[in-house]
Amino acid sequence: MRTHEPDAVAGRGTSIEYADMLLLRFGEFTLKGKNRARFEKTVLRHVKEMIKPYPRAVLGKEFGRIYVQLNGEPAAELAGALKNVFGIASISPVKVSQSTLEDIISVSRRLLEILSPAEGSTFKVNVRRVWKEFPHGSIEMNKLVSTPLLQGYPGLTVDMRSPLLELKVEIRHDHTYIFCENIAGVGGFPLGTNGKAMLLLSGGIDSPVAGWSSMRRGLEVECVHFYSYPYTSELARQKVVDLARVLSRYAGVIKLHLVPFTEVQTSFTGLGQDNLMITLMRRAMLKIASRLAERGGALALVTGESLGQVASQTLPSMNVIGRATQLPLLRPLVMMDKSDIVELSKKIGSYELSILPYEDCCTLFVPKSPTTNPNLRIVDKIEATLPGYEDLLAAAVDRTETVQITPYGGEKPADLVPAEAGIKEEWF
Repeated sequence: MRTHEPDAVAGRGTSIEYADMLLLRFGEFTLKGKNRARFEKTVLRHVKEMIKPYPRAVLGKEFGRIYVQLNGEPAAELAGALKNVFGIASISPVKVSQSTLEDIISVSRRLLEILSPAEGSTFKVNVRRVWKEFPHGSIEMNKLVSTPLLQGYPGLTVDMRSPLLELKVEIRHDHTYIFCENIAGVGGFPLGTNGKAMLLLSGGIDSPVAGWSSMRRGLEVECVHFYSYPYTSELARQKVVDLARVLSRYAGVIKLHLVPFTEVQTSFTGLGQDNLMITLMRRAMLKIASRLAERGGALALVTGESLGQVASQTLPSMNVIGRATQLPLLRPLVMMDKSDIVELSKKIGSYELSILPYEDCCTLFVPKSPTTNPNLRIVDKIEATLPGYEDLLAAAVDRTETVQITPYGGEKPADLVPAEAGIKEEWF
């Protein structure tokens, strides 16, 4: 059974609109032994949140699977939301029949009519008899189901090894599940099962992709954005809110910490070290993000750096910048080509926002000739002798505004915990 989008079926049709239920399969975490139960529980909780707007949908669970009984809810809409749940590897639209030979054949024929397989398509029936009291064995059922289907579609040919269309039949006591399509999910690890990290979110292409990649590996991500009012506009701020909203479609809710960076940034001007401006700014960002991480219980920082892409992302620059924090510094994109990062940004839905022409604080203060090989001793000396530098960093942390970003905005979820003391919260 091949993995594809709903409209890329063996023939011309798709069964998603006619499904009675959705079958959700777990991803790679199913190999994780003792952690499996915890991971499955996390995915189930996330799925429950995603189906709240669909009150008639009913969840069921068995080993390695989740079933969503639709009861009239829109299958394509629900599948589109659920395929973004981290930990879900694939989704199949399922037709349900009675557990009788006649009804199984009838529903299978109806499914084949919906799919309208093209002339010359290869075909296979794969029956799994979960209910052992059913009067026909699995191998016998393969023939009993496939024979009338082939008679109705003479253009189909049997291929037992790699068929283009594989009809799967699972016979249970109360009902039989029949399906053949497989919609790809994002896979990965359930959100938050590998800890929490702070993502340095700029307005560019790379950092949202780094955030998505981190969440896919099981990290809960909070975003940190640095703005330099009045040098950066309200439109630039809204762009970052919208990028965080894209990430929230995969996480449910995203915290965004907005850090006023103007005073810290302008303190580096007039030092006669313009070539080190980017290095100093990036180190200051890491120092502030580390303090926010400590306050929020995050155990790592995440950046969108890609080796060699710009002056601050040469190996010497990354070495000097990274020494500003004692937290693990995760760089999911470090070895990726820019073209691959762009493609992934389009896939997750952040690209069109990222290319909007609203400048962030870094692009406004880029020197003509930034160093690609900064000297750590010099950088440490500058920071140590800069008047009131530690106070500026502390003030930026204290004045940080925290907002909660929801996938569609407008309403505050009733079951969210209150904000930490001293942090202003808004809802978007």
